[in-house]
Amino acid sequence: MSADNPLYIIPARGGSKGIPRKNIKPLGGRPLLAWTVEAALKDLGPDGDRRRVVLSTDDAEIAATGRDLGLDVEYMRPAALATDTAGSREVILDVMDWADARGMVYDSVVLLQPTSPFRTASDIAAARRLYSRGDTDMVVTVCESAANPYYNLFEVTPEGMLRVCKGDGLITRRQDAPAVWEYNGAVYVICPESIRAMALGAFPRRVPCEMPRERSIDLDTPADWMIAETMAAALQEL
Repeated sequence: MSADNPLYIIPARGGSKGIPRKNIKPLGGRPLLAWTVEAALKDLGPDGDRRRVVLSTDDAEIAATGRDLGLDVEYMRPAALATDTAGSREVILDVMDWADARGMVYDSVVLLQPTSPFRTASDIAAARRLYSRGDTDMVVTVCESAANPYYNLFEVTPEGMLRVCKGDGLITRRQDAPAVWEYNGAVYVICPESIRAMALGAFPRRVPCEMPRERSIDLDTPADWMIAETMAAALQEL
């Protein structure tokens, strides 16, 4: 399976309730969107066709920001796919249909959410290399979870008591528990045929690509943004 001709999709709709206008809100002195566009273009390479990096937005200001950052922004997301209830799969399929109608040939879809600003071009490249190794529906970046169902995650029994989610509950040290992983939202490398056939959550062949926790911040709340600002300032000092 090849990932030599990726179609990058950066989803950035105008509406955002947790952090208003977050996709163009300045982080570290530049729009949040800039962090992801820069990583995508670096992975694409200087000789790559920039039409392959598709900004999916319904918002004129976000589209203008994308153009300022070097994207063509020929595609605009339909309003019906810019609601709070619109799913990622539908958004991806609409961009794929648009690319297909223009004769673009691609062997993978690379979904890059702007809310993961500290993902790097190297992280994207690592996920694409894993995708190229074999038959898979999706490679997804993950980080080791702080909460572990064998150690410190519990469910309530019918009697109202706590019991550990997995295992016998006798593990007393975190390092003795099996490692568990969570999606960090940074990079998804998706097989086009797979996403046309089924929802992302139904993929039976999902390959993890590990990223360190310090680059795995996913911006959802104002508190997340405060942490990200501290990290962005630290990066500027390096």
